[in-house]
Amino acid sequence: MIPPTLEANPVLSQWVSIEPGGQIRVAFGKVEYGQGNVTALAQIAAEELDVPFEKLKVINAATDAVPNEGLTVGSMSIETSGASVRAACAEVRALFVAEAARRANCQPEDIDIVAGAFIASGKDTGENWWTLADAVDLDCAPTGKARWKTADQHRLIGKSVPRLDLPSKVFGGGFIQDLALPGMRHARILRQPGPKARLVSIDAAAARKAAGDDDLDILIDGSFVAFISTSERAAAAAHAAAALTVRWDNPRSIDESHGEAGHLKSLPDVNVTVGDAEAPSNRRKFSATFTRPYISHGSLSPSCGIALFNGERLHVWTHAQGVYPMQAVLSRVTGLGENKIDVEHVQGAGTYGNNGADDAACDAAVVAMRRPGKTVRVQWRREDEFGYAPVGTAMQIELAAELDDDGRLVDWTNEIWSGPHPNRGRSLAELALPAADTGQPETQTPPDNSMLMRFSGGRLNAVPAYDIAASRVREHLIRSTPVKVSSLRGLGGPPNIFAAECFVDELAEVAGKDPVEYRLDMLSDTRARAVLARVAENANWARRTAMAPGYGLGVAYDRHRDRGAYCAVICELHVDQEVRLDHLWCVADCGLIINPDGARNQLEGGMVMAASWTLKEQVKLGGTGITSVTWGDYPILRFDEVPPIDVEMITVPGAAPWGTGEISQGGTMAAIGNALSQALGVRIRDMPFTRERISTALLKE
Repeated sequence: MIPPTLEANPVLSQWVSIEPGGQIRVAFGKVEYGQGNVTALAQIAAEELDVPFEKLKVINAATDAVPNEGLTVGSMSIETSGASVRAACAEVRALFVAEAARRANCQPEDIDIVAGAFIASGKDTGENWWTLADAVDLDCAPTGKARWKTADQHRLIGKSVPRLDLPSKVFGGGFIQDLALPGMRHARILRQPGPKARLVSIDAAAARKAAGDDDLDILIDGSFVAFISTSERAAAAAHAAAALTVRWDNPRSIDESHGEAGHLKSLPDVNVTVGDAEAPSNRRKFSATFTRPYISHGSLSPSCGIALFNGERLHVWTHAQGVYPMQAVLSRVTGLGENKIDVEHVQGAGTYGNNGADDAACDAAVVAMRRPGKTVRVQWRREDEFGYAPVGTAMQIELAAELDDDGRLVDWTNEIWSGPHPNRGRSLAELALPAADTGQPETQTPPDNSMLMRFSGGRLNAVPAYDIAASRVREHLIRSTPVKVSSLRGLGGPPNIFAAECFVDELAEVAGKDPVEYRLDMLSDTRARAVLARVAENANWARRTAMAPGYGLGVAYDRHRDRGAYCAVICELHVDQEVRLDHLWCVADCGLIINPDGARNQLEGGMVMAASWTLKEQVKLGGTGITSVTWGDYPILRFDEVPPIDVEMITVPGAAPWGTGEISQGGTMAAIGNALSQALGVRIRDMPFTRERISTALLKE
C-alpha cells in the first residue's frame, strides 16, 4: 500500500536524493511551527535509510522544493507525512539494496545497512549510499512492495534526538521576525474597522511629518493603505499618526454581548444531525449547557510576511501552515498564476492553527506587486495580532444523557452551536482592495454548505469515547460570526471534551460512583483503560475523598478524534482568591513514539495552553471589533502559575504512530473543571473560570 501523500507525489526523488559530500537530501511537505515534527520526520527517514542522523540534509519547505502535502494540521504530520516518508525511504532502500546485492553477488536479504555502509552476510562490501548513487535512478514511482523496518529493527526511532529547529531560535535567528534581507523595506498596514468599511480620507501630511522621512512611500489602493520606508520606526510612526485622523465609511458596530457564546443561538445557522435516531424511554434524563468563548492564538510575536516581485515572479516568505496552499491564496489575491509564485516557509514565533500568518503574507505580496523590485517586510503590531487575526470560535454545547437503572450512561445527545473551525476566508488585503466592492461574502464557504458541513471541526469528540448504546450530535453551524474565526489548536475537540467529561463527572455523582470507576465501567478498550488506571495510580487518586474544603482533584479521559491517541489527565488545585493549579498528571498512549522528548513537549505544552484557556482567556468584543488588543486586555497563564506536570507515555509493541499535538488540551480543561467543582461544591460550566465568574456562581447557591 502506498500512503496517500506519496501517491499524490509519486516520484521518489521528490522525497529522497543522494547528495555529493556525504549527505542524503530528505524533503517533505509539512512545516515546523514549534511542534518538533520536522525532527521526528527526519528521524523516520534516517531510521528507514539506516544513516546517521547528522548525514541528513532536511530541505526547508518551499514550493517546487518539497512534495505538496497540503497544510500542517490536525496532529497528523507523523501519521500522514510520516507514513509517506517511511514508505519513500523504504522504496529507496530497496533499490539500493538490490544494486548492492548485485555487486556483491548475493541475495538482497543478505544485505544490511549500518551507518550508511552496506554489509553482506556480516562483511563490509565497501559500498555505501554515495558509491551506489550513480547506479540507482530515483526518478521513478514507488511500487508499494518495499518492506518497512519492523520495531525490533529500529535503531533511532524511540530516541530523543535533539530538535533541529532549536539552535537558531535559542541564538536569536530562528524566526521570520528575525529575517533581514538586502534592501528590505518595512511596511505598516492601516486596518479597516470592519470588512465592509471603506476609506474616505487620510492625512498624508501628518503621516509624513510623524515619520520624519522625506522618502516615506504611502500606498493607497481602494481601502488598502500601507506606509513604506527603509526605516521600520518611520513606517510605524506614520501609521500611528494616520490612524488618529483617518476617516472611514460604514465601520462595523458590535455589541459587547456578541462576544458571549450564547449569542450564537440568535444567529442564522445551517444544521445537521448525525448518529442514532432518538427513541422514547422512561430512563432518567439529565441535561447541562457548557460554553467556550472566542479565543485568541495569543502568538508571542505578531505575524510577519516578506515579499519580492521582480516584475515577473513573486517570492514570498511566510510562517503559514503550508507553502502550496499559501501559493494558491497568493494567486487569488495577486492575479498571478501559481507557476509564477514561489513560497518559502520561515518559522513564526507562535502559532497553532490559522493565526495572522496568511494575512501578513498577503499584505506583503500586495505591497510588493505594486512596488516591483523592492523587498517588502510587513510586521504586524501586537494590536493587529489580537485585533485582526482569526480567532477560535465560541461554542455553546448543550448535552443530554439518559442513565439506566444501574446509573450507566446509555444514551447521549450533544447539540452544538459553533462557527466554522477550518474556515480561512478571504484575506484582510482582499477585503480592502477595490475588488472587495463586488459584494462577495467575507468567507469562502461553498454556497450549499456541503463541504463545510462534512467537516466543520465542530463535531470532533462530540460523543465521549465510552461504550454508549446510542448517541447523536446536532450541529448548528454559524457561517457568519461577529468576527472572523478559523482553526485554533484542536478545533472543536477540546471544548467538546471539556463539556462531555465535566458532564460525565456530574453523571457519576448522580449514579453514586467514583469518577474513575464510573469511567472504567464504560470502557472495554484495554488501551483506554490502561491510561485511565495509570493516571489514577500516578496521582494517588484514592486520596480524593479526604481532601480539605477548597481543594479538588479532577479527572478526564478522551481519545483524539475517536480514532487516535488515548489520553487521561488529572488536576489537583485549590481556590483562595483565585484558582491555583497545584499539579497536573497526564498518561497517554500515542502508539509508536518517534521522539519521546518531542512528544512529551507536545503533551506538556498542550496542558499549559489548555490551563490558560480554562482559567484566563477570552476575546472581548465591542465597537468595531475586538477590544482585547493588548496583553493587559487578554491575560494568559504566567510562568509562576504553571504547576508541576508529570507526563507518562505508555508504549504498545507494534502500534502505529499517532499525533500528540492536540490530545492533552480537552482532558486538561475538563480535569480542571472537575477539580474546581469538588473544591467549590459548585459546578461552573462556562469558561474561563475567572474570579468574577466563580463569585457569581457561588452567590447563586
